[in-house]
Amino acid sequence: MTDKNPISPHIQIYNWHISSLISISHRITGIINIIIVTFIFFWVAFLLLGNSNYELVQKFFEGYFGKFLIIGTVWSFSFQILSEIRHMFWDLGFGFELKTSNITGLLVIFGSLFLTIFIFILGRSLFI
Repeated sequence: MTDKNPISPHIQIYNWHISSLISISHRITGIINIIIVTFIFFWVAFLLLGNSNYELVQKFFEGYFGKFLIIGTVWSFSFQILSEIRHMFWDLGFGFELKTSNITGLLVIFGSLFLTIFIFILGRSLFI
């Protein structure tokens, strides 16, 4: 006899919702941002070791992988900031309705992509 409605849902029958995806992504980007900030501190520490070490790191960021890493970092921080704003409204008691929660979840996703593209275009126009 198989139970069609188990007490604890598992991955085969669980329907993913936008809020659960945002929550998981928020936690993952939080961990990634801590690692990124640590690497930024090490990068700044290279300034103390001399100009040649700093130029080595600068050459890394001029390559394709370095640029991809920078764009990913901008997206990660944008996503984290927008998700934190969403949580701030939840802490104030707003946005718990299902429709509002779905809309704000989509705003976090598309807003982070928009901010990443906007910052990329702004950076290219300022530094090129």
